[in-house]
Amino acid sequence: MTQRCFLLPLILMAALAAGCNDAEQTTSNVDPKADTGNTAAMAEPEPSVSAGPTPGTDYHSFANVDAYLTRNVDLNLNVDFERQVLEGTATLTIERQSGGNPALILDTRDLTILEVLAGTADKRGSVEYSLADPHPVLGSALTILLPAQANVVEIRYRTAPSASGLQWLAPRQTAGKRHPFLFTQAQAIHARSFVPLQDTPAVRITYNATVTVPPELRAVMSANNSPVAAPDGVYHFQMPQPIPSYLLALAVGDLEFQAMGERTGVFAEKEILAAAAAEFADTETMLEATESRYGPYQWDRYDLLILPPSFPFGGMENPRLSFITPTVIAGDKSLVSLIAHELAHSWSGNLVTNATWRDLWLNEGFTTYLTNRIMQFVYGDDRYAMEMALGLADLNAEMAEMDPADQILALDMRDRDPDDAFSSVPYEKGSLFLFEMENKVGREDFDQFLRSYFDTFQFQSLTTETFVQHLEKTLLKTHSDTLSRERIDQWIFQPGIPAGAPAPSSNAFTNIDPLLADWQAGAITAADIDTTDWTAHQWKYFLDNLPDTLSPSQLAQLDSAFKLTDSSNNEIAFSWLMIAINNNYQPAMERLEHFLMSIGRNKFLRPLYQALMDNDQQAMAQRIFEAAEPGYHPLTVKRNRQIIYGSSLIEE
Repeated sequence: MTQRCFLLPLILMAALAAGCNDAEQTTSNVDPKADTGNTAAMAEPEPSVSAGPTPGTDYHSFANVDAYLTRNVDLNLNVDFERQVLEGTATLTIERQSGGNPALILDTRDLTILEVLAGTADKRGSVEYSLADPHPVLGSALTILLPAQANVVEIRYRTAPSASGLQWLAPRQTAGKRHPFLFTQAQAIHARSFVPLQDTPAVRITYNATVTVPPELRAVMSANNSPVAAPDGVYHFQMPQPIPSYLLALAVGDLEFQAMGERTGVFAEKEILAAAAAEFADTETMLEATESRYGPYQWDRYDLLILPPSFPFGGMENPRLSFITPTVIAGDKSLVSLIAHELAHSWSGNLVTNATWRDLWLNEGFTTYLTNRIMQFVYGDDRYAMEMALGLADLNAEMAEMDPADQILALDMRDRDPDDAFSSVPYEKGSLFLFEMENKVGREDFDQFLRSYFDTFQFQSLTTETFVQHLEKTLLKTHSDTLSRERIDQWIFQPGIPAGAPAPSSNAFTNIDPLLADWQAGAITAADIDTTDWTAHQWKYFLDNLPDTLSPSQLAQLDSAFKLTDSSNNEIAFSWLMIAINNNYQPAMERLEHFLMSIGRNKFLRPLYQALMDNDQQAMAQRIFEAAEPGYHPLTVKRNRQIIYGSSLIEE
């Protein structure tokens, strides 16, 4: 994410958390001078930014987790498509962590709080609460005064139509064109926009939900989803395993189900259901292969939900039900590494979770490493080598444009929107770090280490420092001849890729290099290149390694020989459209506009809009964005407004 949002001073954040603002939403005035025992409000200032972040401190949550931990959330929600709101109750079962009777502080964003009750499971009554003025990144702290010994808090609330974690789609934006669609996206801190809760990955909760929807639609969640549930408009869910708040997920639409294996299946609109089930038919095989190396799958079923094209990401690893973009349905399984990635999160991320967004690499680096291994298990060594080499190329390309401070795995996120943590660094640099350790200790020993790691820390949230301490007790002790703490710290706490790091490569790519050189020299034409057996990975390598500047005749020759403008593979089309923008290749501009209008995946949109802006096509970028904006997810809008207008909002 390109937008940098600096946080308020921590003392002011504490004041916000305590509800000490003149303009509050409140059922009764909470006296800001009253001694509520609120440890967040009374805490000493945290160390300054220059001193470095305190490990385990979540700078993106108001929640006073030192005083209370939420253990379970019961949701009862009505999905109102006409008003584009969720309305109902969230009932939190809390566990006290300290003495006294401090106020409970929760995270919210743009929620209307209608009533708060507190007490016990059997008896509770209305209590005083205050909702602070909103912080531009963190939202509003909800401070609740609790009766003594209260361990249940019931909050009646309503979301805003503009909630950052919700996208409401009109029928025309769906595959079937007949019914509306809703989906949530909670990562990183967007759960607070549709549920009032402790929105930090350090807190894990179980949850139950009753969701009421129009009777012609089906609701699904990151919980147990019954494919045979009666379509009566009321759906019941349970998630018995504790999860962090960013894995709360809900979708509602005209959905049908098709099984792919004993524990795997796909939910989708019927127009794309068969294609999705065929594309992702190897999911059960992936699941079994991963279990055989890294331990039992702990989440019962693993199903996929295929979302409309406006979904802003490739996938989201919501437990039991990964949310997947339709842009990876290529017809040849060339892009199914995305499925392997979301499945791998069932071990790295969902089972063992980053404690704060500084520790994101513990989720994504491990998952990217596992993704490559899963692809090797199922599709062989050649596919594995190509995936690894392309990942390194993407990392090198992105880091070439990055500030060195952003190249650190344990990224200091105190002055930033946590969405800024997502780049190729936690993914690909984290994976490369693990790959080096594998090379140094041997694959068998490293696999044993990973399995033990998942067993040891299952259903826990970890800091980077805890992981390093675990390394000290395990691999650094048993393989002191090949591993060193100094090298570990260099990978985690220093920018860039350490000297001597492994550099994965693939013969499938090196064999293309002479063809690229001969074509650039004019020794052969594009039509002379035999691409009969090329994979999508080889096409991407070929396109991404073309020179930055191409002549109109060269572009026309490539397009004529390979029909690149008409490619149905979104990865290939994206690479070609980047070339077209950078070289002002007009025959591809109509396809570019259609691509930007029909896809909401930020992996594609951000570079394309940036390329338009960098190539003096600002008017075109603005025209397309303004036409496409109603169909984009709020996160897509925020990210690309920054590129096009220089801020997340248009200046009026």
